[in-house]
Amino acid sequence: MVTDPIPISALEHYMYCPRQCALILVDQVWVESAHTARGSLGHRRVDTGEHRTERGRLVLRGVSLWSERLGLTGRADAVELLADGSFVPVEYKIGRRHGVAAHVQLCAQALCLEEMTGTVVGKGAIWFSGPRRRLAVAIDGALRVQTLAAIEKVRKLLDSDHLPAAPDDERCPSCQLVGHCLPGVVSQPEVVERYLREVVFG
Repeated sequence: MVTDPIPISALEHYMYCPRQCALILVDQVWVESAHTARGSLGHRRVDTGEHRTERGRLVLRGVSLWSERLGLTGRADAVELLADGSFVPVEYKIGRRHGVAAHVQLCAQALCLEEMTGTVVGKGAIWFSGPRRRLAVAIDGALRVQTLAAIEKVRKLLDSDHLPAAPDDERCPSCQLVGHCLPGVVSQPEVVERYLREVVFG
């Protein structure tokens, strides 16, 4: 059993940017932005925790998840219980496709459900509110391997005393932590050296 569980949400942050993950998970830095505010508004229905039957399937909202084996904890936006007794985790996203990061987050939810229920979770879904489209995601071997690797990388991140390098690429301008990360500064060693020499050490 792992004593310090990793939030499932940290896996998505890591897959998007390891430095962002470290700032949130280790340094406890969080800044609201227009994007995160839209996300909070978009999750209002999910956050009610109301369960209901939709299209012939029971939909459980705001389901707490955990895995003692993998050391994970978190919550699924929704879990659908199908007529054959299988479970389908559903992740709600604002806007359009989020790439592999959302798939890894969804797979981690599936792994937790498998441990909690003793059943195999073979598929999940991501609901994109922007285009109002549902994307089916196969919880296959390749995604499971990628997710397990991400869990190990996040755990190593927690054990490390070094902040990952700033990518300083197209992801940075829209990141809510850009003011704390300072990618345009820390990605240039000569700028950091000059700052330390002129400002810190005088």
